[in-house]
Amino acid sequence: MAAEVMLMNEIEAKAASMGIDLNIDFNSIQLPRGEDCGIVSDDEDVYHDDQLEFDSGFGNVIVVDNLPVVPREKFEKLEGVIRKIYSQIGVIKEDGLWMPVDPETKKTLGYCFIEYNTPQEAELAKEKTNGYKLDRAHIFAVNMFDDFDKYMRVPDEWAPPEIKPYTPGENLQKWLTDEKARDQFVIRAGTDTEVLWNDARQSKTELVYKRTYWTESFVQWSPLGTYLATVHRQGAAVWGGANTFNRLMRYAHPQVKLIDFSPGEKFLVTYSSHEPSNPRDANRVVINIFDVRTGKVMRDFKGSADEFTIGGAGGVAGVSWPVFRWGGGKEDKYFAKLGKNMISVYETETFSLIDKKSLKVENVVDFSWSPTDPILALFVPELGGGNQPARVSLVQIPSKVELRQKNLFSVSDCKMYWQSNGEYLAVKADRYTKTKKSTYTGFELFRIKERDIPIEVLELDNKNDKIIAFAWEPKGHRFAVIHGDNPRPDISFYSMKSSHNLGRVSKLTTLKGKQANALFWSPGGRFIVLAGLKGFNGQLEFFNVDELETMATAEHFMATDIEWDPTGRYVATAVTSVHEMENGFNIWSFHGKLLYRILKDHFFQFLWRPRPPSFLSAEKEEEILKYLKKYSKKYDAEDQDVSMLLSEQDREKRRMLKEEWEKWISEWRRASEEEKLERQKLRDGEASDEEEEYEAKEVEVEEILDFSEEVLFEE
Repeated sequence: MAAEVMLMNEIEAKAASMGIDLNIDFNSIQLPRGEDCGIVSDDEDVYHDDQLEFDSGFGNVIVVDNLPVVPREKFEKLEGVIRKIYSQIGVIKEDGLWMPVDPETKKTLGYCFIEYNTPQEAELAKEKTNGYKLDRAHIFAVNMFDDFDKYMRVPDEWAPPEIKPYTPGENLQKWLTDEKARDQFVIRAGTDTEVLWNDARQSKTELVYKRTYWTESFVQWSPLGTYLATVHRQGAAVWGGANTFNRLMRYAHPQVKLIDFSPGEKFLVTYSSHEPSNPRDANRVVINIFDVRTGKVMRDFKGSADEFTIGGAGGVAGVSWPVFRWGGGKEDKYFAKLGKNMISVYETETFSLIDKKSLKVENVVDFSWSPTDPILALFVPELGGGNQPARVSLVQIPSKVELRQKNLFSVSDCKMYWQSNGEYLAVKADRYTKTKKSTYTGFELFRIKERDIPIEVLELDNKNDKIIAFAWEPKGHRFAVIHGDNPRPDISFYSMKSSHNLGRVSKLTTLKGKQANALFWSPGGRFIVLAGLKGFNGQLEFFNVDELETMATAEHFMATDIEWDPTGRYVATAVTSVHEMENGFNIWSFHGKLLYRILKDHFFQFLWRPRPPSFLSAEKEEEILKYLKKYSKKYDAEDQDVSMLLSEQDREKRRMLKEEWEKWISEWRRASEEEKLERQKLRDGEASDEEEEYEAKEVEVEEILDFSEEVLFEE
């Protein structure tokens, strides 16, 4: 008490020295009403969303009703059964299971409370076990503890619900109605993320939206371009809107590292390598599948990292990504995961295994879905020292019927490439020679849409050539192969249709000695960029496959990424921050003309915004192509207007440069006139400034080169 008095005396003395009156009537102070005193938080998330999330504090507790009523001697057995059921869904807190007992009868009351570590686990437990049949007489009724407060507020008398006026939602496809038919792309440089229009006809970009610290790692467009996803420590979020980018939904997943959309944008898969309820176990993997629109967790998968490292091309900490691969086209009907001696195929109606069991395939090491149909292509390597050949199988889902199988002998490795329409499957097989000391490569070409799925074998003219790259023409019947040895391999083009026989593969041409190691087809086919990345320093060749001719060659020094816009009109080449210099991107026309260049320090990402597929039928598209000149008149006029505008801009630029030049000349002439008298004096009165009117005279000048003193005699 004495210490408090001394402290108060010090405060009063300090206040008196500063002229502060401590005798304040607190009743006279009027604060604005409300918990925030009328001051709205700058953090919209904290003020609104999180306020709703943490109102009660019991979001991780569920109530399980319709349990058996048992005496004390059966209490432990019942508790063990309940704990076994609910521990499979999430981690129950210590002392987190409580079954009330009637103090008079000493029997349970037929319900219990279960407390999980996270609200997400509690929500999932409610969803998975509500209606669970323990036996004939006991069917669980599960509710969130927080819901009881809501139920208690239900009035005793019914009142008709209030009918709210309809308010249309935001048009998330508004960007597709751009009058100039431009495309958007997103870039990340430093701490900034920008969405831009590609205004190629004006040779510039136009800003749509810019935000600093928008994401903590990367951004990703959804497959149809509706959403832009960002990644944060608390989870992922998607953004979109008619005129700007508003946050549409959040997906809670702490420490999320990777995300993946289903092809039809219905679901979002998130990945983290630890579990919030068990932070000490850093080797745990958690994968959530969210409904994109509602943000609801449809299914989660948890386990050790070893369970998710089988197959795939690598991801985070050895886990292949995506772990789940989607099938069934844009309908998002199926997703599958590679396991040991099996492929687990799930359907999205119930998010459970098809037929409640995995597809058993001994020693399967890889699989891929047809882009358009529910067909799995799987690869099983050679076993038993060659006694059991390798094989590629096509399996129909959900029936799991094998449509076609091809045995492959002496195979060391295999890779599968689907054509975008699902019409063809190319299997690149690396085979051992007879001596087993080297390998050569051939292709097995499956014609998926034809009767009995015929298979063709293709070998290169020099079958010992190393295959550097392979790529199908989108929506087409051609493919390209880079083969041979660096630094100048060859590039061959093939067609699945020959002029004489539609069912035979034929070679179109081979380009000799090209500085290329990557192939980039236009989304519409016909055109391809032959690119030399990494060691080839960004060599580019724009090639017309219809005419089999080169349209242009160019270079983007140190280019790391190349991406066509979704319409096939423009190509972006980028140098990301893996190189310290020349970070930024170039935009090219489809035939190789450089349209403009943007330099950005610490440049990380460039992504075109995808476009959804056309609603037009194939017949309608053919009709448009037939009468294209009729449809293009409007755009030809616009192009002419743009051309005239650009010409006018060029003329204006030249006029300004000419004016600047004339102004510069005028300034120097004026300065010359002002200094004329000084020049005459320096020339002994000669007035002319013309050099040819003067005579050159030789003048002898004596110059002392060195001087020294020397004492000759010293007395």
